[in-house]
Amino acid sequence: MRNTASFTVTNTLQFKQQMLGWANRFNICCFLDSHDYHDIYQSYNCLVGVGAATIFNPQDDFLKRLKAFTQQHDDWLFGHISYEANSTLASQNSFADHLQFPEIFLFQPQIVVELISNTATIHTLAESAENVFAAIKNFSHRAAVSATEIHIQHRVSKEDYLETVEELRQQILRGNCYEINFCQEFFAENVALDPLYVYQQLLQFSPTPFAAFYKIYDKYVCCASPERYLKKTGSTIISQPIKGTIKRDHKNGVNDEALKQQLQHSKKDQSENVMVVDLVRNDLSKICVEGSVHVKELFGVYTFPTVHQMISTIAGELKANVDVAEVLNATFPMGSMTGAPKKKVMELIHKFEVSKRGIYSGSIGYITPQKNFDFNVVIRSIMYNETNKYLSYQVGSGITFNSIAEQEYEECLLKAEAIKKALR
Repeated sequence: MRNTASFTVTNTLQFKQQMLGWANRFNICCFLDSHDYHDIYQSYNCLVGVGAATIFNPQDDFLKRLKAFTQQHDDWLFGHISYEANSTLASQNSFADHLQFPEIFLFQPQIVVELISNTATIHTLAESAENVFAAIKNFSHRAAVSATEIHIQHRVSKEDYLETVEELRQQILRGNCYEINFCQEFFAENVALDPLYVYQQLLQFSPTPFAAFYKIYDKYVCCASPERYLKKTGSTIISQPIKGTIKRDHKNGVNDEALKQQLQHSKKDQSENVMVVDLVRNDLSKICVEGSVHVKELFGVYTFPTVHQMISTIAGELKANVDVAEVLNATFPMGSMTGAPKKKVMELIHKFEVSKRGIYSGSIGYITPQKNFDFNVVIRSIMYNETNKYLSYQVGSGITFNSIAEQEYEECLLKAEAIKKALR
């Protein structure tokens, strides 16, 4: 039983900053921030889980064990699923793992804070909600700048990247796949920094609706994701894949709108987007009532601080008694980060990429006591292992036969723009 109480917040922006610093005091925390984006599917301005009363961190059979764990816990759960959480992917992966995030990690928080409009609702397992609210309101923290100069290195040279894209186009020409999300890693070694400061810088440049500051002991994710993977409310489930990106022009409003329209009518981006939509429809049909899966919005173009993006929304009604483990088993990894057909492109990703994805292109989110859940797609994110002093971020793009390798490379750099600014 949790001690629950609600409190009025007079300055929500200040309270969120205090809550972020307060959450970072714990060895384990998950801070989720929508940055007040107007999304009809959004449940919270901000949601935070800190401390761990119970931890789920199996070493194998991840999704099978998850079913039993979620059945035993009718409480809040926060955490992540790595790209390789599929047991086949985990056993095949031979890349060096400098970040060392678990394949799957969920925790039952000691304290949960929901911020909706100007009301903070606190649920605790131990101390009183009043004491927690006072601790957040009185918290004062000044983040430190990077203690070392950060030298970003490319895991893949530009020449090798361009060559690989051409090889992938040949795979498509031979009919092995239709579209594949190809990612590359940028990294830095011997890095000493304050992850909280980096997160604040990143979100200053790129406030996004699925942002997260995520900490497991010495491992951090500073996430500025614009993308939702899956949300369940009651029996309804939605997925909102992103495929299609174009830069913004902040100096010229007319040109910025023209770029938005260019993306809206781009045949290449529509082709990428509709392929992923069909893949998501197919995934959801395995767990949803027959005939209930439908596209609520196709090729919606949304504006973010650095880019315009094409987003589609697919919804369905879940079959009776389908739990989160069965949903993940049917849909994970998400189609926007793999391609079509999913099984084949995952084999090609393993063959052509040279870094373990890990938590990148995985998901961070929460499950409520009522078994509702909301998970993002971990993109536009900085990953950091404080013990190893290793920093990493990855970016990717969807490759189709009509892709131009040079343009795909430039799209990757565009997606990493906010990250580079934050790390300066």
